[in-house]
Amino acid sequence: MGNASARILVVDDQPNIVDMLVTVLTFHGFAVDSATTVAQAEQLAESGRPDLVVLDVMLPDGDGFDLCRRLRQRGHRFGIVFLTARDARRDLVSGLTLGGDDYLTKPFAVEELLARVRAVLRRVGSGPAGRDGPAGRDGPAGPGDPAGTAGRAGPVLRYADLELDEDTLLVQRAGTPVQLSPTEFKLLRYLMLNSGRVLSRSQILEAVWRYDFGGESNVVDTYIGYLRRKLDPLGEPLIVTHRGFGYALRTAVQG
Repeated sequence: MGNASARILVVDDQPNIVDMLVTVLTFHGFAVDSATTVAQAEQLAESGRPDLVVLDVMLPDGDGFDLCRRLRQRGHRFGIVFLTARDARRDLVSGLTLGGDDYLTKPFAVEELLARVRAVLRRVGSGPAGRDGPAGRDGPAGPGDPAGTAGRAGPVLRYADLELDEDTLLVQRAGTPVQLSPTEFKLLRYLMLNSGRVLSRSQILEAVWRYDFGGESNVVDTYIGYLRRKLDPLGEPLIVTHRGFGYALRTAVQG
């Protein structure tokens, strides 16, 4: 059974799919709301404080991608799982780049949907604020860290003047709070756990998004850009690009 404290918003214009998902998710212990239009979904997302939204892309009064973008721009951190008949890779990449956490195409198996919903809830957390709680806390600290710049004291990750608290989900740089989306938080956490190491795009995709695009996706590049825009104004650049391969969290001292 699912986490009874987690509230899920199902958004789809096909009544048979809505009825089926509401029945299945309720049976598995979730509190479920439903909407059949973008307008209804937007209202419920604002007022109902869901922990996760199962979101169709093609809706009668708009586009699920546009709704996702607006919700992320307003700071909503809940999980979003796209459910759609559009299976082109460019649509999948667009959905993830706009802030989606997973993408499932129709027709789908109920068991797979449940597994993905639970996985996203574990990654983003299941509280009213849509907290981000990336699954697992194990990972290499990364060779080559300068003494005293990387490591963990309890739930807090530290690298140079960066701090990331896995319990409170707070990120600071040089004492200044940094507001991150759930995906940005997961990406920064992964970089900090592997500070000093050069990580390929494929490694980052698999660890943060659970996808393997063979390095073809620009999702990683997009989110690295988001992180840089938020972190670089507060100090020296810490995310180094290794062209044609990937990225590393590294200070100038490390070269």
